[in-house]
Parts: sequence; C-alpha cells; structure tokens
Amino acid sequence: MIISASRRTDIPAFYSTWFINRIRAGFCEVKNPFNSRQTSRVSLLPQDVDVIVFWTRNALPLMQYLDELDRLGYSYYFLYTVTPYEHDLDGKNPSLQKRIDGFIKLARKIGRDKVHWRYDPIVIGSKHDLQYHEEQFFQLTEKLHDFTESVIISFVDYYKKTLRNMAGLDEDFVQNPEELPGFGSFVRNLVGIAKSANLQIFSCAETRDLQKFGVRPGKCIDDKLIRDVFGKVVSSRKDPGQRKECHCVVSKDIGAYDSCLYDCRYCYASSNLGAGEKRFLRHDSNSASLV
Repeated sequence: MIISASRRTDIPAFYSTWFINRIRAGFCEVKNPFNSRQTSRVSLLPQDVDVIVFWTRNALPLMQYLDELDRLGYSYYFLYTVTPYEHDLDGKNPSLQKRIDGFIKLARKIGRDKVHWRYDPIVIGSKHDLQYHEEQFFQLTEKLHDFTESVIISFVDYYKKTLRNMAGLDEDFVQNPEELPGFGSFVRNLVGIAKSANLQIFSCAETRDLQKFGVRPGKCIDDKLIRDVFGKVVSSRKDPGQRKECHCVVSKDIGAYDSCLYDCRYCYASSNLGAGEKRFLRHDSNSASLV
C-alpha cells in the first residue's frame, strides 16, 4: 500500500505531530470527504506500507521525525512545491527563501532522488505573465537543480471555488493560456531550462497536450520511481479516484480537505479562504483522524 500524505493538505507543515503519533499507533482513520459519517481505518504498520509520499511546501516541522521513520523501516519521498508567488496568491506561505532553504536542507538529509520539485500550479495573469514565469523558473532552477532530479509543472484549473477564492484580486487571469501568443515557445523554454540543469521535466494531470513541446505526462505517485529508488515493485494500476488526466498509481490519502492553513487562492482542496484555520482550531494531534 502507498500512503499519500497528502493531496488534500500539507501534513508535513501543519500536522507532523499528528502524523508521527499515528505512525506510533500503527493506524489512522480517514473520513470520507463526501460523507463525514463514513470512516475508514488505514494501517500504518511498516509491513503494510510500501512507500509514503509526502506533499508539502514546508517539510521542516516533519524533519525531526525522519530518523524515527528510518529506524522503523519506512520508505518515503517528497513532492515539494516551490513557486515564486507573493502573498496575494500564496496566502500564508513561508517566504520564498525559507521554502528554498527548506527544500535544500531536506535534500541534503535524505538525498536528491527523494525530493521532487513541483513548479505548479502555473497561474498566468497580467502580473504573472509568461515572461515572469520563465524568469522565475530559471532563477529557481539555478538554486534547486543540485538538490533534485526532476521538476513537475501544471497550469491552474479554474474550478468554481478557485474562481471564488481568486475574485477581487487586482489582476486579470488567463484561463486558457495555450491561446496566448508564444505559449508553445514558453513551454519549450521551460523544457530547455530544465534540461540544461539536468532535470527531467514532467506535467501533472494536464488536459493540455504538452508532449508536443517536450513535456511528458508524469506520475506524482510513480511505480517506476518507487522501483528505481527503493527497489520495490508496486501496482502500476492508475488510481481510479483521481482525474482522468492524472497518471498516479493507486494510493490511500490520509489527509482532509479544508484543513490547510496556507489559503492559496488557487487551491482546489479548500472550499473558501479561512476554512483551514477553522478546522485547525478543532484539530487534536492525538485523534485517530486528522479532523
């Protein structure tokens, strides 16, 4: 079994104490996001967990527990988001420099093959135009390429709640960036920057055809990566619970929606700004479930 921790919230940043408590207990409970009365029990025993995949923007709070995970025999890797947005889009994220420093510190501890950079979502607007992203991507690549082997990109999906959370911002956003003049050149330039830094570049759950520009569809939860890095053979079956465009293999997510405190305007996992803070106030790090 692969544990996803978590697409729905940043467990390393905000719930690391809860997580290690559940590891020590050997299980957690996960509420059905569509029916909170339904709860499933998930084993976290080392013999039942093939790999843990952490999704984060700040792994520092969890790093104090990694030695314990190692002693217990867990395998894990990180999907680590580093994007250049200011607080107008990124809400309550740590500063960009702190995120870069945290990324590097983690990679130095566990190895660059276990820390994968996410430059996503790419939000295109009047302030954050194609030139802005190309420049920022280049600068971040310069700082991170020695500490990872790959970069994952995707363009923001404008769900209804995304549009609601982004309403009122002083910027005109482009919902169909592929219609912009120079879009193809932009993506090819990202590919060139990544390859020049010896980084593989993949897309994540993209409805757009980026392969023609040199970006292969990726798997954030990746059976090949797990085999290559950890020597473990897991199912290659696509996770039926994810979007059609998502190529991730089957995993069990132990997070909860509306529990992240970042308040990123483009987030699909929060119904509205402030929802995570409200749920966090009720969080009990000794509870079997995150919320």
